[in-house]
Amino acid sequence: MYALVDCNNFYASCERVFQPQFVGKPVAILSNNDGCVISRSNEAKAVGITMGAPAFQIKELVKEKNVQLFSSNYALYGDLSNRVMAILGQFTPNLEIYSIDEAFLNFDGMTVLDYHDYGIQMKTRVQKWVGIPVCIGFAPTKALSKVANKIAKKFQDRTKGVYVIDSDEKRIKALKWTKIEDVWGIGYRMNKKMKVKNIVTALDFIAPQHEAWIRKEMGVIGLRLKYELEGKSVLDLEPIVEQKKSIATTRSFPKQIADFDLLRERVATFAAVCAEKLRKQNSCCHTIIVMLVVDKHTVQTSKYYFNMAVTLPFASNSTLTISNAAIDMLKKLHQGNEYLKFKKAGVIVTELIDENKKQLQLFDEENPKHLLLMKVMDGLNNKIGDKKVKLATQNLSLTWNMKQNHLSPRYTTNFKDILEIKCQ
Repeated sequence: MYALVDCNNFYASCERVFQPQFVGKPVAILSNNDGCVISRSNEAKAVGITMGAPAFQIKELVKEKNVQLFSSNYALYGDLSNRVMAILGQFTPNLEIYSIDEAFLNFDGMTVLDYHDYGIQMKTRVQKWVGIPVCIGFAPTKALSKVANKIAKKFQDRTKGVYVIDSDEKRIKALKWTKIEDVWGIGYRMNKKMKVKNIVTALDFIAPQHEAWIRKEMGVIGLRLKYELEGKSVLDLEPIVEQKKSIATTRSFPKQIADFDLLRERVATFAAVCAEKLRKQNSCCHTIIVMLVVDKHTVQTSKYYFNMAVTLPFASNSTLTISNAAIDMLKKLHQGNEYLKFKKAGVIVTELIDENKKQLQLFDEENPKHLLLMKVMDGLNNKIGDKKVKLATQNLSLTWNMKQNHLSPRYTTNFKDILEIKCQ
């Protein structure tokens, strides 16, 4: 038996944990630079706040309906997500963290007499210990547990936020209720093709006459989804990837930048963050990519994305090496494009290898002092916090230059923002 645990309106729920006065009121979360809506409470949906709506377009609606806006606070969301996942791990050791607010659980080999009651225990503990509301769907397969979760969320009054598909009768009823566009893995384009084939519900999808078409259009992935919806488990929990295969640090700017020195500071900072992440997972990179993006509405030509890659003669995780290589590429990308204003930049490091498997070079090797210097730098930053030790090319007082006019405190990850309670 599988379970899918999904946090309800996760970002909005995180903000409400420390500001309970907003429970029952419309809350919306904005993307980086306060650009557009990326998460909403049910109350915000009810007053007409749509997903992806640009912030400037909903100004009047926010004022009229008294919607509480928040800038993205990923430090807070990430910490609360870790706490939720740690609690779920108390109910089964077989856990797959699917996203920041979703997790698959597997109970094979365990004796659970009443899954609905077990789900209520999980839901209650997460709510009590972290303050995040969750809904849980149980089913014999991962795809069906997604369907069960949607039912639990849709009919919370009747299901108490927990629904179990444990019979063919329940499975057929659930599939008949589920629209095909709501099925896990069915995207916008595939949904349009399904409608042409008169596949409207998940039950239509598993009809025998559609198997050949599914094989042709979706291949083995489509067939696996079909078998999962038929109750045949073919998807196992995926192991947690310990190390990333590539690392990217990209950000949009609050204002478009044309000045080279400002661009260099941003690129140097992004390169430094990539290098820190490499050292954190004990990896080195061979290839570095720098990208610049122009607002396509401000240029006459179709070229608005600029990028360049370089392969180092040796694998490195040194901030100095990676930053210097990134700045060299930036100079080449900027040359001839001085008149352009860039809205976004990024640094990507790839072709990663383990630090311990680094191949030493006879003639062209990195300065060995870098290794010791990076250890000292990381040690000081870990001790002092907030990335105090930086390269001279970086802004010493600011790491992420973003517009965050509605940012809430980092209650759980910064001592300066810790919640104060006044006792009388």
